[in-house]
Amino acid sequence: MNSLAHIDDVLSHCIHCGMCLPVCPTYAITQQEESSPRGRIRLMRSLHDGSLTMSDRFTDEMYFCLDCQACQTACPAGVQYGSLVEDAREKIADQHREPLSLRLLKKMFLRGILSTPKRTKLFGRVLRWYDRIGLRGAIDETGILGVFSERLKEKHRLLPDVRGEFFDETSPEFIPAQSQKRGRVAFLSGCIMNIAFADVHRDAVDVLTACGFDVIIPKRQVCCGSLHGHNGDVSTAKNLAKQNIDIFLQYDFDALVIDSAGCGAFLKEYGALFADDPDYADRAKMLSNKTKDISEFLSDVGILQPLSPLDVRVTYHEACHLVHTQKISRQPRDIIKQIPGVTFVELPESTWCCGSAGIYNILRFDDSMKMLERKMNNIASTNAEIVLTANPGCHLQLECGIRQSGLKMEVMHPVSFLKKAISA
Repeated sequence: MNSLAHIDDVLSHCIHCGMCLPVCPTYAITQQEESSPRGRIRLMRSLHDGSLTMSDRFTDEMYFCLDCQACQTACPAGVQYGSLVEDAREKIADQHREPLSLRLLKKMFLRGILSTPKRTKLFGRVLRWYDRIGLRGAIDETGILGVFSERLKEKHRLLPDVRGEFFDETSPEFIPAQSQKRGRVAFLSGCIMNIAFADVHRDAVDVLTACGFDVIIPKRQVCCGSLHGHNGDVSTAKNLAKQNIDIFLQYDFDALVIDSAGCGAFLKEYGALFADDPDYADRAKMLSNKTKDISEFLSDVGILQPLSPLDVRVTYHEACHLVHTQKISRQPRDIIKQIPGVTFVELPESTWCCGSAGIYNILRFDDSMKMLERKMNNIASTNAEIVLTANPGCHLQLECGIRQSGLKMEVMHPVSFLKKAISA
């Protein structure tokens, strides 16, 4: 993904000050230097200069890392750690040193299911059927999977609910503004969001049109490639990205609005992904520059609609790829606090990773649950009725934590919460 010169430059910026250690979730678990960003950078530098060979230890550390990028926020030297760990994962894949579980997951899920909308929706239909016949509920209720493995039983609870119609199959390609027109935006339907969080997408589009924006939803768009790119499968990520660049730039729009933190972060990286590609560099950068998280976009343009009071106590968990990668933290809070009647409670350690991290909670379930336990202790302390978060992985992980903890809370996307105030 990155040139050798670029990696050399990023590696050289680390001053080994240790500011990254207190914010690193994996270091908090082990208290081992090699499980910190600083320690992993030393491993990467040793591999890079030839004093270390690719080993199981190196591979394990690169995938023990969540790629949450909290260290980037804390780093006084501005080290772009995310690009380093993703480059390391690409090298691991190139040398066929990935763990078997990861190879299988990438082949079946990332390259198999998520590589085309057709396969993603087939997967969604299977999950919907599985739920509708009552099999999923029966397995969860009886806990029968625990006979084979307690871990398998808990992983089963992480499956997304796919109950309604898919977003792209119920939404036209063009939806006009429902108030005085202020502009035109494109909208990413994506993959998992399209099948499992279609209601969030509909809420987002309703908010955008209510705020005076025409919305374009290209029918031929594909998965953004973020899960592939962050897990060493850069070739598939680039193939998907090229399709999206070609498709979206056929349209005229002011911004590409995204309601998934991970997708938005990766779209904003398209420019860097194709920096050395003469055919795509300029267009990739153009699309990246137009990409906006929905809270970022609404904060920029302003919400002019009157908002009805919502008498509810809420807190906000910050998705890593929103706060650390995109540096968006104030905007969702500002939107939430605009709604009359809301009691907003700050979440302790709101920027601490929940342990979802793309496919991390599948690959490293036990570590993921340790991070989730810490997150749920903080959430419980707020006594909130609603936990707001802006990423599908976080959403599913927090719902799992709420069930495990026996809490009476609802997880909701900030844009769905805003929609309640606009339509109330």
